[in-house]
Amino acid sequence: MLGNLARLIRYRGLIQTLVARELKARYRGSVLGFFWSFINPLLLLLIYTYVFAYIMPTRFAEGEQPKPFADPFPYALFLFCGILPWTWFSSSLNEAAGVLISGGNLIKKVLFPAEVLPIVTTLANMVHFFLGLPILAAFLIYYRAPVTVGELTWFPVIVLVQLLFTLALALLVAALTVHFRDIRDILANVLTLWFFATPIIYPWKRAPDFGKWFVNANPFSHLAISYQEVLFFEGPFGHWRWLLVIGVMSVVFFLFAYFVFDRLRDTFAEEV
Repeated sequence: MLGNLARLIRYRGLIQTLVARELKARYRGSVLGFFWSFINPLLLLLIYTYVFAYIMPTRFAEGEQPKPFADPFPYALFLFCGILPWTWFSSSLNEAAGVLISGGNLIKKVLFPAEVLPIVTTLANMVHFFLGLPILAAFLIYYRAPVTVGELTWFPVIVLVQLLFTLALALLVAALTVHFRDIRDILANVLTLWFFATPIIYPWKRAPDFGKWFVNANPFSHLAISYQEVLFFEGPFGHWRWLLVIGVMSVVFFLFAYFVFDRLRDTFAEEV
């Protein structure tokens, strides 16, 4: 396993080529092309902002409107800090679930490293995440968010932890889906539940008491909170301990996921 993992460095040229091909193929024939990388998160942001900042509060009686969703709380900025990394995460897993099946012709080639395919899907979606950052930066400037240089130094660390965690899940999901095709359908429902169980559309302090244990047990909650504390909330980045814990767990989880992938590698060609 460790030998195959070490050989991934030799495949970096192949990974770069496949990521570039994936990005070009995604918008081939599209009029707007790569501009969809900017438009898609904006449209998603508008929909969620409209629903949760304007429609949902009307369910409350006068004087009972949740303060975090009221002006001058810049809900759009708060939402964008969490929904942008979540889009990277969920899109990577959804695509990884079928990537080995759709790439069956490549897998059947003796020398082709199958683990490259879920890695490519994760990295391609990470590029879309980076393309959305200029829009996030514009929101930060417009709302005059209290971002400091010291807190921004944590931003690459958060991205790295999310990359490791997403890669681990992508490898595991891709390998298991080859044998259990139902995982693709189950995954869509799990991700929907996971999204609403993560403090993205609501501040984590507003989570109900009975759900606080789930927030703490949810790895992506700590990633979302870390993004929010660095980019949105005023004050020092106090969630760094949780972030480092999730980082260590992600490394261990990545090694476990790669071990499972490596053990199932020889069965992929037969199943696809």
